Amino acid sequence: MQVNITLKKVVDDSYNIIIDTLPKIYFDTKIAIITNSTVSKLHLEYLLTKISAKELHVITLKDGEEYKNQESIDTILNSLFENRFNRKSMLIAFGGGVIGDMTGFSASIYQRGIDFIQIPTTLLSQVDASVGGKTGMNNRYGKNLVGAFHQPKAVYIDPYFLTTLPNREFGAGVAEIVKMAVTFNKSFFEFLEKANLKNANVLQEVIKRAVQTKADVVVKDEKEHGIRAALNYGHTFGHVIENKTKYKKFLHGEAVAIGIVMANEVAVKMNQMTMEEAFKIKQLLEKYNLPTTFEIDDVESFYETFFLDKKSSDSSITFIIPKGIGDVVITDKIDKETIMYVLNKFGEH
Repeated sequence: MQVNITLKKVVDDSYNIIIDTLPKIYFDTKIAIITNSTVSKLHLEYLLTKISAKELHVITLKDGEEYKNQESIDTILNSLFENRFNRKSMLIAFGGGVIGDMTGFSASIYQRGIDFIQIPTTLLSQVDASVGGKTGMNNRYGKNLVGAFHQPKAVYIDPYFLTTLPNREFGAGVAEIVKMAVTFNKSFFEFLEKANLKNANVLQEVIKRAVQTKADVVVKDEKEHGIRAALNYGHTFGHVIENKTKYKKFLHGEAVAIGIVMANEVAVKMNQMTMEEAFKIKQLLEKYNLPTTFEIDDVESFYETFFLDKKSSDSSITFIIPKGIGDVVITDKIDKETIMYVLNKFGEH
């Protein structure tokens, strides 16, 4: 005996990414702006000159990767319930990648899903985290292990917000830009080698190219069943580094930068990349004062933590390995000996 439920869905989750001065927007519904204490002090007043709504609330969270947790999600949800938000209400993520991920996740689960928009304020979130619909939070087992795919209704990238960005945060964003160039766009990488990102016009062009690169990948593979996983280049190693340092020593982009260098070491060992290419990438990262070394205290423990990665299975680890500059391979066929060889190189420092 069998009962079939046929659910053939045609859902258009398309949205626009506007890279320009934030326009004035009115929402005929309840709106909650989710932000953190740092962004609130710097930019909330500016945002409120641009955003108006039938009813407007502001939810301010603590600033930092360590607060990307269930407690912060509960703070958001409790405020929505207390203010009687409904399925026509909307959230605005106003901050970096942490705020964007938690706002999107809260929107995905509140009353089984409400809309949200992204107004990213860091370079990393403008070029990467705000685009593609990945949402989530961290727990004691690792980074972003609880989450959902939930696309925003729009993304507004206003370069004005970058004028107050600390140098470390700026560099963290550059790491994600380099990631996209190395994996998918050699000419973009060559452009970055010569580009002066302190020039406002050049920076806006770089943001546009990075966003377009990611958007092209997301269109091909929204739920990360294939090629989108390549955007995790540097992240498999980087997430372990963040885990081992309790998310306090490095910004996400800084951990990714180290992870990129580690992944490149694997690529060189496998003859997928030349030492010259690996050096060029390392040189570009160091141009923006990104860390490229990390001392591994226990290489066996570091290796075992890979299995908490979302792309891994019970018996294999998926790695994103560059093929030169401009191409990439996604593989779970790298033997432990090769990975341990690379980890031991970092354990020697």
